[in-house]
Amino acid sequence: MSQQPAPSAVASNRIWTIPNVISFVRLLGVPLFLYLLLGPEKDVAAVIVLAIGGTTDWVDGFVARRMNSVSRLGELLDPFADRLYILATLIGFTIRGVVPWWLTGALLLREAVLAVALLVLRRHGYGPPPVHYVGKTGTFVLLAAFPVILLAQAVDSASSWLTPIGWGLAWWALGLYWAAAALYLTQTAQLLRADKNAGRPVTEAAG
Repeated sequence: MSQQPAPSAVASNRIWTIPNVISFVRLLGVPLFLYLLLGPEKDVAAVIVLAIGGTTDWVDGFVARRMNSVSRLGELLDPFADRLYILATLIGFTIRGVVPWWLTGALLLREAVLAVALLVLRRHGYGPPPVHYVGKTGTFVLLAAFPVILLAQAVDSASSWLTPIGWGLAWWALGLYWAAAALYLTQTAQLLRADKNAGRPVTEAAG
């Protein structure tokens, strides 16, 4: 199984592209969100920052494809920004008691499992597996669930209908997240099995 991206999108070495600038702006929203959530506890403002960060998740990739400005830095920045938003939100929400510890643990455990799989792949000379649409959808749904859950806590009059929507999205995202993890682990096992059948030692595995 190839670990190379689709040939239709050739990544360049450019840094200052419009999609990369969008990703950098998204990253700047992370400390602002944490400050608003944990400092003055301006929950509505934190919701706005989080919603902008989540809804622009697809913008950088869309712009990169439309403008033919896919870059290697952008391919790293996009998933990094996603994970940073999710990690920051989990930490902030857990500290504030917005989400229970079990949800934080379930999401962090998934990341830990994939981190181990990535280390195994690198030891065999492979890069990370290509991003699967199931995992990307799970990220998008989770980034949609978080502001709804926080808004439900911030606005008492809307809590009765925002809470089930937010938690419905959260459960959906959690299922997609672990489904994507199962797919990635399956890809990892297939690659390792192919190496074993080919009789290649670890140091000779191709990237």
